[in-house]
Amino acid sequence: AAAARHLQAAEDWYRARCARLHERAARSQEAVRASRREAGECRRQLQARLAEMESLRGAHQSLERQLQELEERHSAEAAGLQDTIVQLEDDLRNTKNEMARHLREYQDLLNVKMALDIEIAAYRKLLEGEEILFSTGSVGLSALNPLPNPTYSFQPKVFSSST
Repeated sequence: AAAARHLQAAEDWYRARCARLHERAARSQEAVRASRREAGECRRQLQARLAEMESLRGAHQSLERQLQELEERHSAEAAGLQDTIVQLEDDLRNTKNEMARHLREYQDLLNVKMALDIEIAAYRKLLEGEEILFSTGSVGLSALNPLPNPTYSFQPKVFSSST
């Protein structure tokens, strides 16, 4: 009877132990399933992040190409504008030189005009002096000039300017 009780107790213990192990195995299997689900979700998130990263890498490369093209275009425009500035500076220098030349020519002409005005004024005074002399004198104008239409010859002086 003692052996039967021990055998019964051993069997009860064995069954209890097997039941606990089955419960543990079931819980472990559930934990493994949950871990697998979590690992699958992590894989999906990783794949989504990798796809997003590749997409961003492509966008980055595209933006880099656009930036390089813009820099090249900007450099070309800057070079063109620099050429235009150089051309305009040359034009301005040429225009200044031409204006200086015109100013010198104008000054020369003004000097000639002033000299001619002075000479005309001198001739005018001479003529007025002669008219006064002829009008106050006893000799008539017709006696001094036998020609009916008097002609005057005028030889202009040539002035040279060194300005």
